[in-house]
Amino acid sequence: MSVPRRPPALLAAPLLVLALLLTGCASGAAPAKTPVGAPGQGAAGPQSDAASALRASPTAAPVPSPAEIPDLGPETLARIPAEARQVFVVTGEEADSNRSSAVLYSREDPVKGWQPLAGPWPAHNGMEGWTDHHVAGDLRSPTGVYPLTDAGGRLPDPGALLPYDEHPRFAVDGEGFFGEPLEGSFDYVVAINYNRTEGVSPLDRTRPLGLERGGGIWIHVDHGGPTQGCVSIPEEHMEELLRTLDPVMNPVIVMGDAQTLGR
Repeated sequence: MSVPRRPPALLAAPLLVLALLLTGCASGAAPAKTPVGAPGQGAAGPQSDAASALRASPTAAPVPSPAEIPDLGPETLARIPAEARQVFVVTGEEADSNRSSAVLYSREDPVKGWQPLAGPWPAHNGMEGWTDHHVAGDLRSPTGVYPLTDAGGRLPDPGALLPYDEHPRFAVDGEGFFGEPLEGSFDYVVAINYNRTEGVSPLDRTRPLGLERGGGIWIHVDHGGPTQGCVSIPEEHMEELLRTLDPVMNPVIVMGDAQTLGR
């Protein structure tokens, strides 16, 4: 008895399905991943790295302004010459007071500004206080800003940097307003350039503004009481001042009562 044969097409069908299944595994593989950092994928690229670094960098600290001399107002500060790098500030308690305080400031570094160098020291000024318009015999010290260029005294030069005139004419005697002895008051002096010629001995009597405007206004040794218009400080501080005031630094004195200097 003969067995009937299947048509060849029926045998090929399962093979075709298997081939299609195998082909589909290859073509259906997961798509290739986009490399990290590729544009449009939100990954960190060069631009975002720079932005992150900028955000992470610390903010620069503000640069402090140069220090100013305390308690001096804009008008007074404006009168200090730009070339001055030493300022001796004498501040009176009140307009009619003869008691003051003195501080020496130095400006060696323009970035740091004015720094206290010596003081505060106790000081005396004119018996009747201060004035914006000094005249001879008013017993008041002239307010203002004045160069300090010349020194001298009865005693030998203690090491002054300013030109120093040692002379016996600096000797003085008698009594002050409160009966205190004046002897030794002019052992050391620094001339305040109010109504005087610069570059000469403090003893020089030339008065460019006229005799009626007074003169002979000095920084000198304190005798324990008010002056006729000068500024006086204790002897040990007077010596220190002479050894510190330097003509190279173009020193000036700023003097007056606190209210006037605060303008």
